[in-house]
Amino acid sequence: MLLALPLSAAVTGTVINRTTGAPQAAATVTLYKFGQGGMEPVTETKTGAQGQFTINQNPAGPGPAMLRVEIDNVTYNHMLPPGTPTTGITLDVFNATRQPQGVKISKHMLLFQPSSGGPMTVNETFLVDNSGKSTWVDPVNGTLRFYLPAAAQGKVEATAAAPDGLAVPIPTGETAKPQVWAAKFEIKPGETRFDLNYSVPYTAGTAYAGKIASPDENTYLVAPEGVTLEGAGLQDLGEEPRTHAHIFGLAANAYRIKLTGAVAASAAAAEPAADSAADSQDSGSRIEVIPPRVNGKAKLIVGLALAILGLGFALLYRAQAPAAKESDERGRG
Repeated sequence: MLLALPLSAAVTGTVINRTTGAPQAAATVTLYKFGQGGMEPVTETKTGAQGQFTINQNPAGPGPAMLRVEIDNVTYNHMLPPGTPTTGITLDVFNATRQPQGVKISKHMLLFQPSSGGPMTVNETFLVDNSGKSTWVDPVNGTLRFYLPAAAQGKVEATAAAPDGLAVPIPTGETAKPQVWAAKFEIKPGETRFDLNYSVPYTAGTAYAGKIASPDENTYLVAPEGVTLEGAGLQDLGEEPRTHAHIFGLAANAYRIKLTGAVAASAAAAEPAADSAADSQDSGSRIEVIPPRVNGKAKLIVGLALAILGLGFALLYRAQAPAAKESDERGRG
């Protein structure tokens, strides 16, 4: 009987509400396992008065398991990779609010990928920081505004990744403002990432205009290797060494640019092939995390993000160096 006890109490822990700082009582904790059909619920339990829970299931298996807690209609996930401890786990949750407190867009990147004789794909990435202690939710109006050109004909693929999860498809919809759309996804404390993907007609040298619907701290326009981007009011931040993409800073809330050139045909052809492979493996279960097309460019986008950070530090250093030198000279005098 003593040897069997660890198997009967395989997963234990405490749910803490970080908004109040107190244990979360009466919360439902569900154990999931990943199978061929995606996430499959195994069992669930309720937390006690002190937020403690016990699940009498052994999550050991060839694949990972996951714990999920729901509060205020928002779910919070905790992954259990094979071999990790399953006792004494702390699960963090937050109260939900309709007021965005401490929420800001720290970075907004637009990657333009024109193809020769075809459309231009636009990938937009938003990094949203929530420094507060509550999760911002707005299922009616959405939590992120973005500009969708009329030429996209209302077709956009959108995904979001919470601080505790992978990228998942999310709904979008039109707002009362022309060509301004909203993405509907909760913004938890930490960093949430939104990715948008849409296509517009492309003719080399023809002006292309866009707007910034949500204020952000840093907006960047990016042209991949083989594509030239020109426009007024842009700050040339140089070329990213690894991908050879050219990065421009945008301080205004609108842009009008001209692009010439095209992305290499081999790179453009690889994307539909990857999509077809993903579609053929989809068994129809919509709870499964399905990688969007933009995920195929994850390495490029991450590389660009790191390059942008590096350029920011370089510009900051250049701005501070003369001031430091002048201060040093005064001290000597």
